[in-house]
Amino acid sequence: MIGKISGLVDSVGNDWVVVDVSGVGYLVHGSNRMLTSLPAVGEHVSLSIETHVREDAIKLYGFVSAEEKSWFLHLQSVQGVGARVALAILDVLQPGDLQQAVVLGDKSAFARASGVGPKLAARIAAELKDKAPPSSPLVTGAFTAPTSQPVSGDERREGLKDMVLRNDAISALVNLGYNEVKANLAVTNAYAKFDEDPTVDVLIKAALKEIS
Repeated sequence: MIGKISGLVDSVGNDWVVVDVSGVGYLVHGSNRMLTSLPAVGEHVSLSIETHVREDAIKLYGFVSAEEKSWFLHLQSVQGVGARVALAILDVLQPGDLQQAVVLGDKSAFARASGVGPKLAARIAAELKDKAPPSSPLVTGAFTAPTSQPVSGDERREGLKDMVLRNDAISALVNLGYNEVKANLAVTNAYAKFDEDPTVDVLIKAALKEIS
């Protein structure tokens, strides 16, 4: 099973890219967000891959990060959400935005995706709300003491950076014995009240106040 592809960008289409790996071209499907983030033809690219094997075809789906790949799979745990719809959601919501939408049960966020009507958006929000977020290196594993350096303003709410901040706080609360879903909700609510990114320890204190 292919889990990662590294090579040169050979050509790009509406929903695909061909990656040349030592002379072999791999057709990789992906979201518009992934495709627009690709380097120029002839330059090196590395993509996290999810392989779908069916009776009549083998399809490769590519992602710029392991977090996006995890959410791609997590979204498809909802009835009615296939690969096409999951990619459409990833077009409009980055991993950090997805986490917040799930915790808050924000069906309107999912409804922004192409092909997601009100009923499906409501089902996604309802079914994912009580499920733990997808596993990622930012959430799982032993908890390490957070640094006191704030995230720069330019990187605020850009997906990965604010996700690091929030997941550090969530990990701290889980290690204190709080339920992961409850910790997630508390951190999300606390984070939304800051105009600028706080340090992790400040965010943890604010989240504890949300729980109490």
